[in-house]
Amino acid sequence: MKKWIIVIIGVLVIGMGGYALFGSKTSAQQVATQDRTATVQKGILTVKVSGSGTVQPVTSEDLKSTIDNNSISAVNVTAGQAVSKRAELVTFTDGSTPITAPTDGVVTSVAVVAGERVTNGEVVAHLTNYNDLQTVVSIDELDIAKVQVGQAVSISASSFPDQTFTGSVTAISNEGTSTNGVSTFNVTVHLDKPTGLKVGMSTEASIVTENKANALYVPIEAVHESNNQKYVLVTTASADNQTSTTQKQNVQTGLANEDNVEITQGLTQGETVQLPKLATGTTSTSTSNKSTSLMQGGFGGMSGYSGGNSRRSGN
Repeated sequence: MKKWIIVIIGVLVIGMGGYALFGSKTSAQQVATQDRTATVQKGILTVKVSGSGTVQPVTSEDLKSTIDNNSISAVNVTAGQAVSKRAELVTFTDGSTPITAPTDGVVTSVAVVAGERVTNGEVVAHLTNYNDLQTVVSIDELDIAKVQVGQAVSISASSFPDQTFTGSVTAISNEGTSTNGVSTFNVTVHLDKPTGLKVGMSTEASIVTENKANALYVPIEAVHESNNQKYVLVTTASADNQTSTTQKQNVQTGLANEDNVEITQGLTQGETVQLPKLATGTTSTSTSNKSTSLMQGGFGGMSGYSGGNSRRSGN
């Protein structure tokens, strides 16, 4: 009799433990996601492309003789000396036009001495301007068509994590470099005020390719696509704000960056749209969030869309 009582008690304990475990898992699954919404905004929508590179001097050149078989009268500088534009660096015994500095800078090396004869094209010194700097960044082939000379650029440097520098595009390479089947093109950005930057420092440049004022936009993950038609889920609260209804609304889109997409038709400012549910404990800007949007047919996964740096015409 006692044996049966022990068996029954054991079965009850195991059953209660299993029920508790199952209940806890079910509860965890039920609270694993949370609803999110966003409001249709109106303002400036900025599209940028980015690339990494290094700081380089605008001027770093060999200074060469333009006269053949001429004797040097005097070398007026030494390596490491700062000079001003048009300063006479090397003069000649016969009074020929001296070699002068093409710009302000530092003479980093001197290759001749007084009394020596030089030939046409011979290097006599090297000049670098460390106060006039630029960064040359690599831009992906998918984005290079959007880049134009004169566009504004914001630059960050690894050595100055809390500081942002500004500049503008001054040159775009006509030839790309291919690595593992992906081509990139060099874009030269002149730095407005490079205070503190040194040649060789690594940089990240963000080039503003488009700016649109008074644009209606929503988070990119709010837009979905089905049967070649884009749509959002609009949430409308009841008069007493106690309940809400959700309905599918077809939209047309315009500009898009990595965070937001322009709505050219279908929504008005202030409306509320649903965002994909987010796992509890993660943030709305996380990679997992964008992956959720993609899995649910979000705008980020539409054919022909290449991230946040591309224009996609509405349809």
